[in-house]
Amino acid sequence: MMRHAAQRKTVHEILRIAMDLEKRTMALYTAFVAQHGEEPELQKFWLTMARHEAGHFGALALVESMIANDPNLEVGRKVWFDDVTIVRLRSLLSAYQREAQSAVPVERALEMAIDLESSELEDVVVDLMHVVEDSVWREQATQFLIHDLGDLSYMVEKFTRDPKLLRRADDLLDRRVKTVRSRKERRGAGKGAHAH
Repeated sequence: MMRHAAQRKTVHEILRIAMDLEKRTMALYTAFVAQHGEEPELQKFWLTMARHEAGHFGALALVESMIANDPNLEVGRKVWFDDVTIVRLRSLLSAYQREAQSAVPVERALEMAIDLESSELEDVVVDLMHVVEDSVWREQATQFLIHDLGDLSYMVEKFTRDPKLLRRADDLLDRRVKTVRSRKERRGAGKGAHAH
């Protein structure tokens, strides 16, 4: 099994890689909009998922622009970066985009979405936000990267009969809620420390 070691990459390189992955995920969800047109509720769901990815892409472009315009930050600054998540997600997306060239059944499409949303790309990018010193800007960009997955869980329950898939969707939702909560608590603790 190939091992991936952390390597030094520029902030600009990492942002560009993440933007490409968000764009490819959006393209996959857009393909599902067209493929599941007979179910308006499902079609609307895939459109919302694609819109979330577009929002993530926009948030990353915003961060890139903020860094480029901040004299205290260098977009060429190098940070330690472990590319395991990126390599895994890129390989998943390549396989899924090939698969989506033909019609993908609803249950399989939802399974793909769970795989992609479990990839933790969001965590990689949010961790990168520490290079943005301005807390207000950082907060704004981070908010755009948070993806509410309640609808995904609901669609799995409504359109599939696979208890394992539903359990995966619920686990993912729980994990995301806990992550958001712990980020809020860390921010609260940070604000408290600054207040003294």
